[in-house]
Amino acid sequence: MVLNLFFEERDDRWLPGDRHLRPLLRRLLLGKSFISGQRRVLLNLCAGLDRLGIRYRVNDYRYIRKHPEELACIIGRPFVLDWFKWKNPLLLGVAMYDHPIDAPETLEDLDVRQVLLPCAWYADMFRPHWPHVGAWPVGIETDLWVPAPAAQKKIDVLLYDKVRWDYDRYQPELIEPIRKFLEASGRTVETIRYGQYKEEDYKAALARCRSMIFLCEHESQGIACQQALSSGVPVFAWDRGGPWQDPKYFPDKVRYEGNVSSVPYFDARCGMTFTDAGSFAAGWGRFWSQVDAGGFAPRDYVLDHLTLEKGALHYYEIAEAAMQRHA
Repeated sequence: MVLNLFFEERDDRWLPGDRHLRPLLRRLLLGKSFISGQRRVLLNLCAGLDRLGIRYRVNDYRYIRKHPEELACIIGRPFVLDWFKWKNPLLLGVAMYDHPIDAPETLEDLDVRQVLLPCAWYADMFRPHWPHVGAWPVGIETDLWVPAPAAQKKIDVLLYDKVRWDYDRYQPELIEPIRKFLEASGRTVETIRYGQYKEEDYKAALARCRSMIFLCEHESQGIACQQALSSGVPVFAWDRGGPWQDPKYFPDKVRYEGNVSSVPYFDARCGMTFTDAGSFAAGWGRFWSQVDAGGFAPRDYVLDHLTLEKGALHYYEIAEAAMQRHA
C-alpha cells in the first residue's frame, strides 16, 4: 500500500496557486520561517516512513483523482476538501477541524473512514459526534533532539511561554510570579516564546538548560515539549485541568471537561506538573531536587513511545485498517 498524503498549510488568497508563492516571498523578505506544528507533523511522518521503507506520495492530486479506489490521507486543513469532488475513501487528520461543529454538512457526503486526533483526550471530545475517531501522535526526531553534555548546561531553567489566550491575565498571575520565584531561589532563567523562534535557537537553548518550565493552557500533542524530553531535559509543566477553554468555542459553543491536559504524553520519568503559581511554588523544590540528582529520564519515555518509526508504523496500520474496514 502506497500512502497518498495531502497537506496544505494555506489556501489560495488572491490568485490560483499563490499559496505556493507566498511562503517563498516571505522567506525572501524575512528569512527562514517558523515551522508550524501542523507542518512538523507532515515532515516527521514522512521521515518515519522513509526509515521504514514505506512508500508515499505527497499532494499528488492528479494521481488521486485518477484512482478513486485508493485511500486519500488528508493531514492538514479542511479547505483541501473543497478543491474538487473527492470520490476516494478518506483518512482525515490530525490537523483538520478544531471541533466537529466546524465541519460542513457536505462532509457527510464523503467516504470518511477514520478521523485522527493527536491524543486521547482530544479524540474523546470528537467521539460523540463522529464514528471511527482515533488518537495518533507523530514521532519525534530522537537522533536530532539529543541530550547535550552536562558541561554545556550553564542555565538552570528554560521558561517556555506558550500561553495563547487571556495573556493580560496570566502575565501577572502566572508567568511573572514564576519568574520572580525562580530569581529569588537563585536559579538562572532563559525565556523562549512560542512562534517567535527558529528551531535551531530552541535546540541550542535546550542544550544550555538543565530543566524546562512549560506554560500552555492545553496541548493536543505538544511536539515542542516532547522535543525537550527527547533532549533529556526534564519538564515542570503547567497542567491546569478543567474544561477545554479555546475562546473560539468556550463557553458559548462547546463545554468539554474530559481529562484536558497540556502534557497528554507524559509520565513520572518526564518530570512533574503544577496547576497554578501556588502549586508551582509548592512543588518546585521536589522537582529541582530530582533534576539535581538526575532522577528523571525523559528521553527514555520518548524512545519507548514517540520515535519516528513508531509514529509512522502506527499511521500506516491505521490507514490499512481504514481500508480493510470497508472491505
